Amino acid sequence: MRRLVILGGGTAGTVVANKLRAAYPPDELHITVVDRDDDHHYQPGYLFLPVGIYSEDKIVRSRHHFIPDGVELVLAEIDRVDAAAKAVHLGDGRSLVYDTLVIATGVEPRPDLTPGADHPDVHHFYDLPHSLALANAMKEFSGGRLVVHLTDMPIKCPVAPLEFTFLADAHFRERKSRKKVEIVYVTPLDGAFTKPIASRELGQMFTERDIRLEPDFAVERIDTEAKELVSYDDRRVPYDLLVSIPLNVGPEYVARSGLGDDMNLVPCDQHTMRSLEHPDIFVLGDGGTLQTSKAGSVAHFSVDVFMENWPYYIAGRELPHKFDGHANCFIETGHGKGMLLDFNYGTQPYTGGFPFPGVGPMTLLGESRSNHLAKLAFRFVYWEFLLRGRPLPFTTDMHLLGKKIEGEASGTANKDLVLGLLKRHPAPPVTTAKAAKPSARKPAARKPSSPQRAGGPKSPAASRQSAGPVPDYVPIVAVDSTADPSTVLPDPIIPKF
Repeated sequence: MRRLVILGGGTAGTVVANKLRAAYPPDELHITVVDRDDDHHYQPGYLFLPVGIYSEDKIVRSRHHFIPDGVELVLAEIDRVDAAAKAVHLGDGRSLVYDTLVIATGVEPRPDLTPGADHPDVHHFYDLPHSLALANAMKEFSGGRLVVHLTDMPIKCPVAPLEFTFLADAHFRERKSRKKVEIVYVTPLDGAFTKPIASRELGQMFTERDIRLEPDFAVERIDTEAKELVSYDDRRVPYDLLVSIPLNVGPEYVARSGLGDDMNLVPCDQHTMRSLEHPDIFVLGDGGTLQTSKAGSVAHFSVDVFMENWPYYIAGRELPHKFDGHANCFIETGHGKGMLLDFNYGTQPYTGGFPFPGVGPMTLLGESRSNHLAKLAFRFVYWEFLLRGRPLPFTTDMHLLGKKIEGEASGTANKDLVLGLLKRHPAPPVTTAKAAKPSARKPAARKPSSPQRAGGPKSPAASRQSAGPVPDYVPIVAVDSTADPSTVLPDPIIPKF
């Protein structure tokens, strides 16, 4: 009997436990899930708490409710993993021996890694307590400058800071107080988003909503007495209410175990999620070094690929199925509308219709009511279908149908999509390219990476993602924060996400 230990009972850990239990009986596969408590959080719901769309009872349920019969759920802190001995040591002194280990503990917000960011008056919405505190602050905010600040990449759900900005704009407009509120979006990126076409479309929305964009801002510290963001080049952005999205890093047990990089992310193969150092360890969800978004859709699609490869893995064979980095993300834009992004390793988000060109009903990189309704409906889909491992009508491989290609793209061609629906074997994914409109934007000088605290993880230098196959993971060396900005990483900030 094979012993499987899954660290983390969040999205990825719960889904893979349900799928494996349905496929293999307990006498063939013993499954243990480890997490620190019994509260399963619907993390996309954090975004809606501060503007009053959701309440706490909508986003927290018991983990036991979603762990299937025949799977052992252990509630304990994780102390460390001994990969050589294939053992997980828990904080209460117990140890779990495994044949296969799945790391699905994700990443967590670490405001303590930026001076001043852990002050009580500095808000974010990346966990439940801070989201509830921000909800109270929003109720008490009568006017002034609201600053939404992104510290650095990577973060969970890269579109969430943009969503909060749009929702805050709509929140104050609906309360007839928008004229009293100035909204400023401060980012280390050279535009509203990491990908050029998405940044172009989102930047236009900022203009239409009178939201000021402050790009290329590498924060050094938050001066809570003066109520200012301070950059390494001594630019200052005053605020009355600050929402600062902190660095997201992996848990400390990863560092203690010697399994992670400088951000406590576990280096893994970009297509199989297998650890590069330990062949019996897989990383699912946000905790690995996949060069795509840390988002629930990535957890969903990568788990599907993991399941396809599992029979080959237990047979000791090469893993033939490859994850293409597929992610799709809804962006709430306020006033009952939303946008949809669909992309993978080789294809940035493009405009168009989803799932059918010209019909939709959802729009890619365009606002629509259907996108908003789909995002709200996903909470039910999450609790009742995704977590339980039930089939969903979404393809693991991204297809090009409906997309208005403006540059290079890699995905399933329309013909092969039809063959796949007919259960016929499709051809390998294709790569196409169409001329993109030249950008008039000048490259901006790269700022030093975000500050570090002694003994804490370092912020990685971000790099531009090119279309096509993703190279093997290479550990990243942190940038000296005292260096002259003109001498280090001169490219614009286009981080991995």
